[in-house]
Amino acid sequence: MSNGLNPSQQDAVNTLKGPMLVLAGAGSGKTRVVTFRIANIIRHRIKPSRILAVTFTNKAAAEMQERIKTLLGKQEDKPVISTFHSQCVKILRRNITKLGYPPRFTIYDRGDQESLARQVLREIRVSDEMMRPGDLINQISRWKTISLFPPAAAQVAQTDKEHLASMGYRKYQRAMKNAGAVDFDDLLLLTEDLFEKHNDVRLVEAGMFDHVLVDEYQDTNGSQYRIIKALARDHRNLCVVGDDDQSIYGWRGAEVKHILQFAKDWPDAKTVRLEYNYRSTAAILDAANKLIAYNKHRHDKILRPARMGGEKPRILQFNSETDEAREIIADLTRTMKSEKREARDFAILFRTNEQPRAFETELRRVKLPYVVLGSQSFFDRKEVKDLLALLRTIESPKDEQALLRIINTPPRGIGATTVEKLIAAAVKDGKPVGELMMGPKMAEICTGAAAGHVQKFVDLLNRYRARADMIAKAGNERRAGALADLLKQLISEIGYEAELNRLYPNPEERQNRMASVEEVINAIAQYEQGKGKISLGDFLDEVTLGEREFGDSKDKQLSRNAIALLTMHASKGLEYPHVYIVGMEEGILPHHRTLKAEAEDDIDEERRLCYVAITRAQEKLTMSLALTRMKWGKPRDTKPSRFLYEIIGQADKPHGKGKS
Repeated sequence: MSNGLNPSQQDAVNTLKGPMLVLAGAGSGKTRVVTFRIANIIRHRIKPSRILAVTFTNKAAAEMQERIKTLLGKQEDKPVISTFHSQCVKILRRNITKLGYPPRFTIYDRGDQESLARQVLREIRVSDEMMRPGDLINQISRWKTISLFPPAAAQVAQTDKEHLASMGYRKYQRAMKNAGAVDFDDLLLLTEDLFEKHNDVRLVEAGMFDHVLVDEYQDTNGSQYRIIKALARDHRNLCVVGDDDQSIYGWRGAEVKHILQFAKDWPDAKTVRLEYNYRSTAAILDAANKLIAYNKHRHDKILRPARMGGEKPRILQFNSETDEAREIIADLTRTMKSEKREARDFAILFRTNEQPRAFETELRRVKLPYVVLGSQSFFDRKEVKDLLALLRTIESPKDEQALLRIINTPPRGIGATTVEKLIAAAVKDGKPVGELMMGPKMAEICTGAAAGHVQKFVDLLNRYRARADMIAKAGNERRAGALADLLKQLISEIGYEAELNRLYPNPEERQNRMASVEEVINAIAQYEQGKGKISLGDFLDEVTLGEREFGDSKDKQLSRNAIALLTMHASKGLEYPHVYIVGMEEGILPHHRTLKAEAEDDIDEERRLCYVAITRAQEKLTMSLALTRMKWGKPRDTKPSRFLYEIIGQADKPHGKGKS
């Protein structure tokens, strides 16, 4: 052992040249290995900034950066540790003009996308009954995930609905480009397109790094896979870390084949297996290993326990979902008292978002604290959306969705009739509304008092845009908190607090709304801390990509001393002493969508999802099912999940209420 690493971990840390696949089983110390390896590369005289590490979450990136700082001390030069989307934003900021976009492009969130989709569907005369805005966005996202632009999407469309969607996609993408905007899928799609069309750009971007590391490689989609190959193919110092047994995001484009075929893509690749699990007891790992062995297409490996012994996982069955909830919560309550456990030591995992209802009802009845992970996002609140739209309009006059949201919020005399005139003129001229408002034609379109109100609003945006530009140009000479002060003065000037007082007469709700306004100001202040060069655009990028976490974020929810109720997908990366996996029935797990097709790949992913859920448990695991479950108001018989039989052996079946 060296530095607390086992021999396999040490092997991964010491291999510094060429392609390498690190198969990191659940709880095998993956993050520790990645950070030690980065530190080791730096110790071998590679400049930190020549190392790129890419992961999927901001939390993972921040944790890696912090661990490296602990290992090497504070250094001016740092490795580039980023999410895929954040790194693509940097690449596009430097090069997107080659694709015909402005350098100060806006990143649309889901709300902006749906607003634009609604507008597009109106233009092609498609009613909500035929296709909803969300349906169009989902179809466009599926096409973008497999790297299809509108012409290619039109060629692969088969059904009438897909042909309509392909028409919508063409108009949607054109409108986005005209507005100087991109969506999340574009960040990957356009980066891939940039590398493919402009090899000179690819060479410059790839030439910035001597080493590339990818975390959670099993979760890469087609674009991410090709972007990584483009960045690493010249120096070939590529290390990918992941576990095919934990590939559970096929529904959002992840392709497990990328990690399965790594040796084919990189024939000289070395493979290192991290099989020692430091999280769960031997009894829990035995159940996990038995289950995942039923998947045929996987790397040959097994989880080996660092903690021997432990209680055999229980399988409980109940007459109904109501009984399941009542008895599980009663069991949890007894365990809390007998073992003197905290509420945060327990998690109840579900396959679907509908399942928690009965458990919430029971937890409220017995007055136990709980949190359902994934409550309303801070960014979905009206006041937060208003302020961010205002800042986005200042940053990018072409951002039509942001402009139309706040053009008369708070009311400033620009009524619906004036807005309709501006939109009609913009459509006729093929220009964004913001560009038209700031040009000489505005006086022809808007007359009388309306023209004055529009001009006053344009002057406000121009004044604050000039201030934001001055702050960005000031660099290290800027005054601390300059951007935060800009937002505070803007809020005051437009009378936003007075507008909240008018809209929300209830003092408590008004106070909550103003707390959200204050949190946006705090967010800018936190962004400014410790940075030399800042800009409003950079802050908005960080917010949109989730670099800053506010309000009811997952981390804030998890910090509470409360029982966690969460889906199996949301549980990945977490661990708890006691885990209850509920609803272990055919149609729930595996999900009924996969049962309809009975496709082997789909069932395999459901099995991997169950495997992920099992390996969240550190000490005790309980799995449960209901013999009947309500469907459309009537109790229907259920079948135990096939995964239970695989865990306990095909010949055995769960019987009676209690331990199996």
